[in-house]
Amino acid sequence: MKKAFRYRFYPTDEQRQTLAQTFGCVRVVWNWALRLRTDAFTQRKESIGYHALSSLLTQRKQEPDKAWLKDVSSVPLQQTLRHQQRAFENFFAQRANSPRFKRKSARQAAEYTTSAFRWDGQQLRLAKMSEPLNVVWSRPLEGKPTTVTVSKDAGGRYFVSILCEVTDPKPLPVTPRMVGLDVGLTDVLVASDGFKSGAPKFHRRRLAQLRRAQKSLSRKRRGSKNREKARLRVARIHARIADARCDFTHQLSTRLIQENQLIAVESLSARNMVQAKTLAASIHDAAWGELLRQLEYKAQWYGRTLVRIDRWFPSSKRCSGCGFVRASMPLSMRRWRCPECGIWHDRDVNAAVNILAAGLAVNACGGDVRPRRPMGLGSPEIPSSRGKEAGT
Repeated sequence: MKKAFRYRFYPTDEQRQTLAQTFGCVRVVWNWALRLRTDAFTQRKESIGYHALSSLLTQRKQEPDKAWLKDVSSVPLQQTLRHQQRAFENFFAQRANSPRFKRKSARQAAEYTTSAFRWDGQQLRLAKMSEPLNVVWSRPLEGKPTTVTVSKDAGGRYFVSILCEVTDPKPLPVTPRMVGLDVGLTDVLVASDGFKSGAPKFHRRRLAQLRRAQKSLSRKRRGSKNREKARLRVARIHARIADARCDFTHQLSTRLIQENQLIAVESLSARNMVQAKTLAASIHDAAWGELLRQLEYKAQWYGRTLVRIDRWFPSSKRCSGCGFVRASMPLSMRRWRCPECGIWHDRDVNAAVNILAAGLAVNACGGDVRPRRPMGLGSPEIPSSRGKEAGT
């Protein structure tokens, strides 16, 4: 199994210059290859693959005006072409958007394979660098490194991500606890046992500070040093927001994985939900998709079970006591009483209890919890042949 470890490092002046050259060459190669692919397809309806681009890159290095491409390691340049090939494959498979041109002010990255770095168990050295990187080893590195990705974010911070081959992590001790999770905006997550995570709203808390910094940036003349300083201030505020949100989701997902053997969640489509302009900022700030992504891979690591139920399952409108389903329920209704059994429900806790029950049903028999639709208007549902054989 492969696992990535991310650390921050502080380069020397010489390393900073080498990395700047490497990032610039990677960006130039990416944009050059993307332009070739785009022109070939739009003008001649031709497709250029990785191998053809690799040969063209070798020829391009021999040109007098592009000789500076040979001043950096060739591995990050080849990896750039591989990444672009994968990006187009994901685009044609409708898994991602079309690749875009890279900018100098955005995040910069370069990937090194085993032939371009050296790891002796304590120090990390990259090709074309005489000194090892000054890495802050915040946690021990596990396994054997296979690739190293050096990046610089928009705020000017340097990070190194090391992908390692590790043995399968030991599963956590089996626990009888199970939980259903309902996500929301008032609370990012509500569990079926009554636990509510709250909503830190990291972006909203720094909105005034971000607004002042962006207003200052808009007043600066383009191309000036003061504008670059203002841009860095805005980027660092965004970085602090992203770091706080990431830390929150990691702590929350780790706690849920450690305490529960089975976790049931809804299959949400955040991309469609953010189309509502009034809620888009709050949905992005809650980071539902990232939280569910972390739960998924951590459950695989530590021997837990994550069950996704259908997004159309009426978890909020169904009474967890008797099964009565309301015809409608506005978002403003946070508590409601079942007209059949008379139980008062907290909207989110009731939804989490229903999600857990549906998740247990799916995990036990692999069934679908989508409400069955009648065969005709006003006609009852036709029971399955299996139900007839069972005498139901």
